[in-house]
Amino acid sequence: MATGIGFLSTIERVGNRLPDPVVIFLWMIGLLLAASAVADAAGASAVNPVTGETLAAVSLFTSENLRRLFVDMPRTLTGFAPLGFVLTVMLGAGVAERTGLFSTVMRASLAKAPKAMLTPIIVFVAIVSNHAADAAYVVLVPLAGVAFAAAGRHPVAGIAAAFAGVSGGFSANIFPGHLDALLLGITEPAARLLQPDWTANIAGNWWFIAAMAIVFTPIGWFVTDKIVEPRLGPWRPSASAVADGDAPTAETSAAERKGLAWAGLGALAITAVWAALTLPPGAPFIDAAAEVPSERLTPFYNSLVAYFFLLFLVCGVAYGAAAGTVKRQADVVRLTGESMAEMGPYIVLAFVAAHFVTMFNWSNLGAILAIHGAGALRASGLPTPLLLIGIVLLAAFINLMIGSASAKWAALAPILVPMLMLLGISPEMATAAYRMGDSVTNIVTPLMVYFPLILAFAQRYEKDFGVGSLMATMVPYSLSFLAAGLVMVLAWSSLGWALGPGAGVEYQLPAAPAAPVAPAAP
Repeated sequence: MATGIGFLSTIERVGNRLPDPVVIFLWMIGLLLAASAVADAAGASAVNPVTGETLAAVSLFTSENLRRLFVDMPRTLTGFAPLGFVLTVMLGAGVAERTGLFSTVMRASLAKAPKAMLTPIIVFVAIVSNHAADAAYVVLVPLAGVAFAAAGRHPVAGIAAAFAGVSGGFSANIFPGHLDALLLGITEPAARLLQPDWTANIAGNWWFIAAMAIVFTPIGWFVTDKIVEPRLGPWRPSASAVADGDAPTAETSAAERKGLAWAGLGALAITAVWAALTLPPGAPFIDAAAEVPSERLTPFYNSLVAYFFLLFLVCGVAYGAAAGTVKRQADVVRLTGESMAEMGPYIVLAFVAAHFVTMFNWSNLGAILAIHGAGALRASGLPTPLLLIGIVLLAAFINLMIGSASAKWAALAPILVPMLMLLGISPEMATAAYRMGDSVTNIVTPLMVYFPLILAFAQRYEKDFGVGSLMATMVPYSLSFLAAGLVMVLAWSSLGWALGPGAGVEYQLPAAPAAPVAPAAP
C-alpha cells in the first residue's frame, strides 16, 4: 500500500473514502438529472459557431428522454465503445495470461535486460502505442504491471507508468496518426469561417507531438522511479501471485522455451495475415477513397483490437499446447470463460458509466459549458502567449468532465481557431495547445472511461487500492506533464518554431482584393 505524507496522501485518503465508482456514477446521474431540469427551466443555451444552431439545455425528465432511457437501455450499454474493446481483447489476453505466456515472456525478456531502462522503455512504448487507441489500455497497461513484477519491482508502478504514457501522453507520438486526422479535420471547418479555402495539413502538428513524446518520456521515467514507486513501498507478492508467475522466478524451463517458440510462430502467422490485408493494392484495411493519406490507414487502426484478440488467443493456445498448460480444446473455452468472469465488476461499472455519458450528451450541458468557457477566455483580453496557456488550462479542466477529445474540440474549435487566427496565430498552433491540455488530465479523472479498468488492473496486486489511491498515484504525472506542456506551448508561441511540415505558429489572413479604381473623368 502507498505511503507518504503531504497532499498526495491527502488525495489518497479522501479519495479512498469515496464510495464504489458504481455508486459515484449513480450519484452523478442523479445530479445530472437535477442540473438538466434546472438548466432547461433557466433557458441555458449556447450558439454553435459552425451551424449557427442554438443549443439549448434539455431536461432529462422530458417524455422523449425518459422513453429512450428505458427503451434504449440495452443499446446504451452495448453502444458503450470501451466495453466492446475491453471484452474483445480480454478474451484473447485472458487465455495468454492463464496459460503462462505473459509471465514467461516477461521473465525471458527481462532476464538479461538492464532493469534500469525498464521504466523509460515502458513509458516510451506506451506513448507510441496510443496509435492503437483503446487496444493500448487493455494490452500494454497490464503487461507493464507483469513486467515490473517479473523484475522484482512494484507492479502498480509499472501500471502507472504505462497508463501515464498511453493516456497522459495521448496526443504525443513520433508519427501522425488517426487522431491527427480527426482533430485537424475538425480544425479545418473552424478555420474556414475566416478563410474559406484553408486546408488542413495532417502533419501540421508532427514536430510538436514528436517533441511531446521526447519530453514526456524522461518525465514519466523520473516520476515513476523517484516519486511513485518509492511512495508505493516494497512489493510483497502474495502466494497466488507467485504461483501465477507474476513474481520473479528461476530461469525458463525447456517446456516454457518450447512454448515461446510456438507462440512466436503464432505471432508471425497472425501478423502475416494482417500484412496481407493491409499492404497489397486494394487491401481491405486501406481506405483508398480517403483524400488525406494518413486517413487511408483508419481501417487498419480500427482493426488492431481484433488483431490483438487473435494474436493473444493464438499465441496463448500455441504456448499452452507446447508448454503443457493446455491439454484439450475444453481448456481454451474454460480459460476464456475465466477471463470474462474477472470482467464482471467492470461490466457493472460500464453499465452506469454508459448511461451517464449518454444522458450527459442528451442534456447538451457539455457543449454549452465548453462554448461558454471558450467565450470567456476570448473576452479575457490576455496576451497571445498567455491566451494559449489559457487554452491549455481550459482544455485540461473540461477534460475532467468530458472525455472525448473530438467532442470537446468540435465545440471549442469554432470559437478558438478563428479567434486566434484574428490574433495572428495559426490553426495548427491552436490545435496543438488544445491537444496538450486534453492529454495531461486524462489520468486523474475517474470519469475517464478506462480509469475503472486501470483500477481493476492495480487491484490484482493491491486489493485495497482504491479510487483515491489511483488518483494520488497519477497526480504527479499529470502535474509534471502539465508543467512541461505549458513550457512547450510558451516556447513554440514565443520562438515561432515550426509545428510540422509547412505549418508555422504565425498566421496572416489573406489580403482582401483591392477595390477597382474608377477611370478618371475626361
